[in-house]
Amino acid sequence: MLRMIERGGSIERFLEKVKDKNNPTRLMGFGHRVYKTFDPRAKIIKKECHDFLQKMNISDPLLDVALELEERALKDDYFISRNLYPNVDFYSGIVYRALGIPENMFTVMFALARLPGWIAHWKEMIGTNTKIVRPRQIYTGKNCTRIRNVKH
Repeated sequence: MLRMIERGGSIERFLEKVKDKNNPTRLMGFGHRVYKTFDPRAKIIKKECHDFLQKMNISDPLLDVALELEERALKDDYFISRNLYPNVDFYSGIVYRALGIPENMFTVMFALARLPGWIAHWKEMIGTNTKIVRPRQIYTGKNCTRIRNVKH
């Protein structure tokens, strides 16, 4: 996506294509299936990403495109009204690029970051007789009434 913007020379033109419902162009790395507002993990990695780029004094035109795209989308009413904010993968992709990880390995890196959770979910599933496992968590901290196995 960033290379397409870089070749086309205009973030504004790219965003207009994204907003056109008859155009197949999509804004990748924005929005989330579960988080309907800003992804809380993205807030953390956004700060770390910007701090890292500044500290390392990295100069990369493609990263500049990503940062400008982020800035413009965050100010655009179209994306704001649809709660399309950069997600954790948008920022991790910028960091991968800054670290020199080849672009064809980004998907592998995204998957590796999720692997421990996938394995834990799989282990939980094989330990039950159900076909679908819905993990539960119970908060046991201060000032809390314990709720166990609430059925919906």
